[in-house]
Formats: sequence, C-alpha cells, structure tokens
Amino acid sequence: MIKWFDFPDKRFAISGIAWFGEEKPSIRRLPTRLKGIFREPVWELAQHPSGGRIRFQTDALRIGIKALTPDNAVMHHITLIGQSGFDIYADDTYLGSAWPDRTGKNEAEWTVGDKRKMRDITIHLPLYKNVEIQQIGVEKGTTIRPPNSFIIKKPVVFYGSSITQGGCASNPGSTYQAFLSRWLNLDFINLGFSGNGMGEPELAHAICEIDSSCIVLDHWANIGLDLKENLPVFTGTLRKKFPEVPIAVVTPFFFSREFCGNCVNSKIRKNVEQFVKQKRKEGDRNIHLIDGLRLLSQKESYGLVDGVHCNTLGFYFIARGMEPYLRRILCLKNVFSGKQ
Repeated sequence: MIKWFDFPDKRFAISGIAWFGEEKPSIRRLPTRLKGIFREPVWELAQHPSGGRIRFQTDALRIGIKALTPDNAVMHHITLIGQSGFDIYADDTYLGSAWPDRTGKNEAEWTVGDKRKMRDITIHLPLYKNVEIQQIGVEKGTTIRPPNSFIIKKPVVFYGSSITQGGCASNPGSTYQAFLSRWLNLDFINLGFSGNGMGEPELAHAICEIDSSCIVLDHWANIGLDLKENLPVFTGTLRKKFPEVPIAVVTPFFFSREFCGNCVNSKIRKNVEQFVKQKRKEGDRNIHLIDGLRLLSQKESYGLVDGVHCNTLGFYFIARGMEPYLRRILCLKNVFSGKQ
C-alpha cells in the first residue's frame, strides 16, 4: 500500500528548479519577484518545469505521484508524455512514465524493483506544460533518505531555445541535459525558452543569481545572425558576476534546410567561432567553443523530428557529442562515459 505525502515535503529533494526555495510549492523556472522584467512569453514558458527532478533514495518497491495539468492538449511534434508527463528512473534505469487524462489529472504508481534494497529514485517533470504536483507516494513501512550527492555541488546552467527546453523529446527524461546528468552525475538547470531564447539582458541577470559550475549558451536557434552582437553583451554581464566560471558557447548543429542551400547557420558558426577565439586571445581562458556539428551532423539528421527540433535519438546524439566537452571543461576525467 502507498503512503501519500503532500508536496513539497523535505524528504524529497527538488533539483533543477533554481528558485524553488522561494517559489515552493510552485515549480516554475523563474522567480515571481522578477516577473515584471521578463517578456510575457518568457514568463509563460517559465511555468513549464523542464529540467526539474524529484530525487530521493528508498527501499520501497512502489512509488506514486498525483499531479494536475491544465489539460492534455499536445503539440503536433512532441508526445503527450514528453510535453505533459513524468518519467521515473531507479538507479538511472528508466522504468516508466505517467501522463494526464483528458481533464489534466495525472496519477500513477510504478513498481521500481523486485527485491527490497535502497535505490536512487529520480522523477523527471514535464517539459512543456504547467503542472501542480499534489502528492508523492512511497510504499508504506519503507525508508526514505536524501539522494546521493552529485559529483559537483554546483549545477550546470543551460540557456537557450526550444531545443534547450526539450523540444521534442519523447520523454522528459530524454533531453540532452538529462542524458548528460545521468552519464556524468551532474546537476543541471534548464533555462531554455521555446522560440524566445533571444539573449535578453534580463535573462543574463537572472542567471547571475545562480551559483553554477558552468554556463552553456545554446540560444543560436532563435536569435540567428543577431547572436554576433548579442554574445559580447550577454557574456559580458555574466563575466562581471562570474569572472572565473566556465562559459561554453554552442554553435548550430545541422538543420535539414542547410541541405538545400540555407547558409544562415554556417554564418552563425563562423561568428561564434570568431567571438570565442577573440575572447580567449584577450585572456579569457574560461570561455569555450562547443562545435554543434560534432553534436548533430548531416549524417544524423534522422535525429530531427521536423528538420529542426530533436527527437529523443537526436538528443542522445547531442549529449554524446557534448559529453567530452563538459568532461574537459569541468575536469571530469574518471567518470562514466555515455559513449561506452
């Protein structure tokens, strides 16, 4: 039988929601006190808890969740589970998902093992839907402990577009950041805003409130050629607060339209490469380039669901390609590699 705990409860750690301490029980991704400075679509997208995770250890064999979403409407290029559902992992193994009914009610119970022993439990939160978590359930008479620590205490912050937010992973646990988190035992915060990764100074200032181990700038897909003028300003704001924190700038990966002669992404790549090269020449040894074509190239275009957004396989490709960059930037040389 399941024992239900009202959310939030100190027995269950929340990862990936930077301002949860002041926003709970809400799992929005930006703080209410700054609402007035963000554009309305950014604020609306911040209500989606992409990258949020509920984490704990338990010897229970049954875990449950009760939650509400406004509805179960789904976009054409993503699954209902990816947009509105929850994934559960036990010891980094995917075991199942939950998704809302037509009224938005989302209730599930999962079996997480056949023998009683302590397991690390991670529940990934929806990528593209507002959600109210009501209760978390754990089998009665079992032990609940805090989750194991990440290899680095401070999270990696990812800022970007719909691709960063998780469009269009089939499951909330299959974004590229989620793969990297499992492979490298890293915490992460997802500040991807679908169609709205425009590099606003307001977002740079918000990121400056997060004590991070690394900041990954992945907003090339929305801002386009304006990225050339934006990067010096955006990174300049970050550098004033974090003179030593690594900043990694991602260049465009392959979009299907490039096959037909669209060269915008190639121009963006050159601009980003020149920017990073110049900053390193000026003495910033903590700014890094991540080559998007090493993440997802033309030969891996089947990793795209619509020629632009990634399916789960595409996110696996991106994570596989980004992993060695992050291991090098964060000096993680003796941890599991997702390529193995």
